[in-house]
Amino acid sequence: MIKGEESKMKKKSIITLMVMALLGSTMLSACNVTKVEDKAASIETAGSEEADTQYEPITIDNYGREFVIKEKPQKVLTFGPNCSELFVALGISELIVGNALDNHSRGPLPEYKEAYDQIPELTYAEANREAVLTSGTDFIYGIDWGFGEGALDIEELEDNEITVYVNAATTMEEIYQEITDLGNIFQIQENAEKFIADQKTRIKAIEEKVSGKEPVKVLVYDSGNSGVFTCSGTNFESLLISLAGGKNVFDDVTDKQWLTVSYEEVLAREPDIIVIHDYDVPSVEEKIEEIKNNATLAQLECVKNERFAVIELESVLPGDRMAYSVEKLAAAFYPEAN
Repeated sequence: MIKGEESKMKKKSIITLMVMALLGSTMLSACNVTKVEDKAASIETAGSEEADTQYEPITIDNYGREFVIKEKPQKVLTFGPNCSELFVALGISELIVGNALDNHSRGPLPEYKEAYDQIPELTYAEANREAVLTSGTDFIYGIDWGFGEGALDIEELEDNEITVYVNAATTMEEIYQEITDLGNIFQIQENAEKFIADQKTRIKAIEEKVSGKEPVKVLVYDSGNSGVFTCSGTNFESLLISLAGGKNVFDDVTDKQWLTVSYEEVLAREPDIIVIHDYDVPSVEEKIEEIKNNATLAQLECVKNERFAVIELESVLPGDRMAYSVEKLAAAFYPEAN
């Protein structure tokens, strides 16, 4: 084959691949939309057959933003695997017509997998305006970064008769309040109370187990580039670390939840262990290689001794995994106690 023909063939192949990829993406998006529409339609049909006449309007204070719910929501969107899995744990996942942000998920806990797998996917990553407004939803329970500047506008959603409950807990009291609110909104108070009681019992058991031990100094490694992207003292993950007997080495930062710190600053704080977030990309293995190959981080004793702990990103977000995460972190911080 002469060079000109070879060049033409290569260009033709590239164009073909691009078209196939675009078609595949379009087909997947269309498939997702169909699943969401089908779920919404099935819920609407069921709801019309058995109207709810026993609902008392309730006023909700969602971190300073008040709203009134006059009817039990029937078609829910959940933004974040932590939000989706909490609905499964509370026994109301059948109301979810679509979810988003599964790119931050490594899969549901085994006991929730069957129900979680039945949830239609609205979008794999962040939910977009068009998908939400055409989904037929009447209620959204979503993590805070899905709303506000550069994301979905709560006011517009409310104008479209969509109630928004923002998941933004930074304390145990706040996440328990969120769960209590969901129990009241969806009339599953008993489920909510039992779930909260179980979480408290399991966490208390770990606190007693690590009581009196010297706190383990912890660096959270989400990612690295021009420094380490990590969490602050106001981040929910910091709370989970402390309940597990650890101390976030950057817990003195309180003006933001996430921050990038220099490698030199990490070295100066001498963490005993590095907790690595596990989500889609880059992989945990790639992150460990980044750490080991960084001339500054490689000087840390915990790196030399390969003291790494891995936890799924969704497990350190406020939702249903508080006890699970505290148990998992404590086992990594104090392996000799297990």
